[in-house]
Amino acid sequence: MVQNLKYQYYLDRLTPQTAVRWVIAVIAILTFCARILYLQGFYIVAYAVGIYYLNLLLLFLTPSIDPALEDDDDGPVLPSKTNDEFRPFMRRLPEFKCWHSAMKATIIAIICTFFEFFNVPVFWPILVMYFIILFFLTMKRQIMHMIKYKYIPFTVGKPRMAGKEDTGKVVVG
Repeated sequence: MVQNLKYQYYLDRLTPQTAVRWVIAVIAILTFCARILYLQGFYIVAYAVGIYYLNLLLLFLTPSIDPALEDDDDGPVLPSKTNDEFRPFMRRLPEFKCWHSAMKATIIAIICTFFEFFNVPVFWPILVMYFIILFFLTMKRQIMHMIKYKYIPFTVGKPRMAGKEDTGKVVVG
């Protein structure tokens, strides 16, 4: 019980620090990759984690309410809604949950590399090629979905209103 409270305490402290969280995630992923390269094995574990990361990315890029499921062309349409109305982008998988899931998967994958049972002999170039093909086909489908339903899952930040421009030098008299 106390351990869960400590874990939640540290998660709550990390929540507002997006850059720090992702730096930690990149360090963990690089540690996992270095371990895979050093051991020259556990390619199935790396492939499984890669597929899981791809799934997390897709959930992160997908809106929580899929516009493809809202298309009801067989019934009458009420005039109260237009197709081009602005709706904020709500993710199916929020950024914090994406980071948390990626971290858990990376830690589990690192732990799996300590057990020889997970070191299944496999010809790794086939896994790499299959992953690359799967990645590009999946991302192509996702980008086509984004173009068709006119949504952009990335925002640079909160839009800010520009103030009045400087009208000239201040004269002190």
